[in-house]
Amino acid sequence: MKRILRIILPLFLFASSFWVLQCIVVPKYVSENVEGRLVAEYYDSAGGNEVMFLGDCEVYSNFSTVRLWVEYGITSYIRGSPQQLIWHSYYLLEDALRYETPKVVVFNVLAMKYGKPQNEAYNRLAIDGMRFSKSKIESAINSMTDEEELVTYIFPILRFHSRWSELCFEDLNIFGTQRLSHNGYVMRVDTKPAMNVPTPPPLADYSFEDKAWEYLDKMAELCISNGIEFVLVKSPSIHPAWYPEWDTQIKEYADKNGIMYVNTLEFQRETGIDYEKDTYDAGMHLNLSGAEKLSVWFGALLKEHFDLHDYRYSQEVAKVWHDKWAYYTWMKAVQEKILLDDGTLNRYY
Repeated sequence: MKRILRIILPLFLFASSFWVLQCIVVPKYVSENVEGRLVAEYYDSAGGNEVMFLGDCEVYSNFSTVRLWVEYGITSYIRGSPQQLIWHSYYLLEDALRYETPKVVVFNVLAMKYGKPQNEAYNRLAIDGMRFSKSKIESAINSMTDEEELVTYIFPILRFHSRWSELCFEDLNIFGTQRLSHNGYVMRVDTKPAMNVPTPPPLADYSFEDKAWEYLDKMAELCISNGIEFVLVKSPSIHPAWYPEWDTQIKEYADKNGIMYVNTLEFQRETGIDYEKDTYDAGMHLNLSGAEKLSVWFGALLKEHFDLHDYRYSQEVAKVWHDKWAYYTWMKAVQEKILLDDGTLNRYY
């Protein structure tokens, strides 16, 4: 036994020290790039979500999961991250299926514009927060730029060890920070009207690249094989542009494969979104009032077409969501209190 302890104890101490050091040097996304916390936050709310949204800031800024609950009793989660590429979305869905099987998956199609890896910063925001799994490794393999190495996604300390000189007090908190999102929704109550929106330049080629189509097929097939309804959506935003030529390709794909596609840009009157009041950054993303309008309208669409349960009458589930609603209303009050004179926020978390 002593001989075994002499071998095991040093290994245990080394592994524990390595883990603690890695937790310290990896960015906490507290003072900057706060959306880097979104992917990891999912695991605290995994399970029991009948609707799952996938996509970039057009999803986590524009759909209010709590409003879907309040209006319809829909339990939902947004697995979003900044500039989330379609293969990021696919592997995040694959990862989520280890914990739950939603009835409906909603994917925002703006990501179809990208057919190649973009940069490490956005890869990190989408991948580092994933728990270790085959899905995380494959997401990294498909996302890495030429300068990146796979081992740094397995052991992030190899990427961030040079942060020693930049460490601050917040880096010592290795057991989590205040929750940023509301089941993936990132709240903003400030307002910046959309004015002087630039005319989008014409493109030489409007075709989506093969890799984008490949992963759209893979996502659709993954949903079908798990008995999940797959929905494509173009979230409302004035810019960046969503070209008619892109829209036509998605409509043709949806029709061919029997998939629901909702271009919310075509339903501005029905949603009631006012781009002078319902956006916090001149039309790129919705603020709280816009997200709630969109969610009320979109939730009715989901209830009409899919068999979603109203969990407001389930005592156990309602208790959990009552706590989520309380945090949601608290954050709304805090943000409204710190609004600047011009109606904007200098922070929102």
